[in-house]
Amino acid sequence: MKANILFRSLALAAVAASLSSCHIYQKYSLPENDAIVDDYRKAAETPQDSTALPFLCWREVFTDPQLQSLIQTALDNNKDLDNARLNVDIARAQLKGARLSYFPSLSLNPNGGTASYGGSHMNWSYTIPLALNWEIDAFGKILNRKRGAEVTVEQAEDYRQAAQSQIVCGVASTYYALVLLNQQLALTQRTSQIWADQVQSMKDMKTAGMVNEAAVVQSEANYYSIMASIPDIEQSIRTTQNTLSLLLNTYPQEWQVTSNLDFSIPEQLVTGLPVSYLAARPDVAAAERGLAAAYYTTNSARAAFYPSINISANGGFTNLLGSIISNPGKWFIQLAGQLTAPLFSRGQNIATLEAAKASQQIALNNFQYAVLNASAEVSDAMVKYTKNHEKRLQVDKQVDALEKSVEYTQELLTFGQSTTYLEVLTARSALLQAQLQSLACWHNKTTALIELYQAVGGGR
Repeated sequence: MKANILFRSLALAAVAASLSSCHIYQKYSLPENDAIVDDYRKAAETPQDSTALPFLCWREVFTDPQLQSLIQTALDNNKDLDNARLNVDIARAQLKGARLSYFPSLSLNPNGGTASYGGSHMNWSYTIPLALNWEIDAFGKILNRKRGAEVTVEQAEDYRQAAQSQIVCGVASTYYALVLLNQQLALTQRTSQIWADQVQSMKDMKTAGMVNEAAVVQSEANYYSIMASIPDIEQSIRTTQNTLSLLLNTYPQEWQVTSNLDFSIPEQLVTGLPVSYLAARPDVAAAERGLAAAYYTTNSARAAFYPSINISANGGFTNLLGSIISNPGKWFIQLAGQLTAPLFSRGQNIATLEAAKASQQIALNNFQYAVLNASAEVSDAMVKYTKNHEKRLQVDKQVDALEKSVEYTQELLTFGQSTTYLEVLTARSALLQAQLQSLACWHNKTTALIELYQAVGGGR
């Protein structure tokens, strides 16, 4: 009977108190009346197309078999990604602990002893108790810790996805940097051979009296200038190979790359990219999870103002009944309830709540910045892609014109028409620079596509 009265009293106290503190049970939701947050909310609520760029698997974007193999190796070996996976495991373990807080705790604490006074007979006493303690979550303390732990797991998953996206796009970017350098090296070597032939032509024309020694010397100087650029390109190739090896978590070695320059993404996936896809970006999602975690921390700080309700029970076997030792022993059971209200710690609780509110505002600021930064990165990548595409179209026309210029000036010089060797050398130098610029535009466009894919959270 007494036990029933105790339980009813505790239950009524819990219900009455919860009615006055129901706000601490509310689940996290995005703040209202904020322009940036409102834009993000609309983006998050917009139905997403699973075939859109942010949701494409990296194998669907990077179709080169050699690149796919390198990316997979990096994902298998990279230590940063491995640490991100371990952080997810840690967060899940913490969540499991938070969920278990709802259940009573059990402990077994056997004890025994004896004493003798004035030579009296020693009588052993013993107790074998099983203690149970259960905190009733009447004011959301455990609930908010559990919800905060759930958000932390989701945030760890977001960080893991962000790390994977960074690795995938980092390997792809380094890979195509190697492709560019190999193309530049091949172009420079081909051009150096053409210049070597040009030097010999100038020598033959000098022998025939068509040009003077200055033409020969000038052509040789240009040839040596091109040859001097080759070691710089080869050094850059070796450095980039080492960077790729580091991404793959292996010792420096030479990696084979494609000579195909056809990497692209379907145009409709690039030009038709709405801002709503920013909600799929993992670092933005992680920033929102941080805001949610701060919200639950604030709720926990509010819950500290309310009492704690604990029910404890002890039961077991003992031969110590009061001051009497009885053999054999007997079973016993004890039941108690406790309500602990904070009286003299209110000032400390207020300080804790103020700190939690400030941390929540910081989390909101970080979230807003993450949204704006993601939007800027997407915009930058799209502009970079568009402008380098336009630029390369013009540079390729320049290359075509300069190839004709080299051909015409060389013919005029060979047949003794009205041109000079300087015009031939100038035309050839301009052609090489235009060809290198065309390759640079291709690489910048490729890099922009990779950056765009990462900027929208790709890399799944």
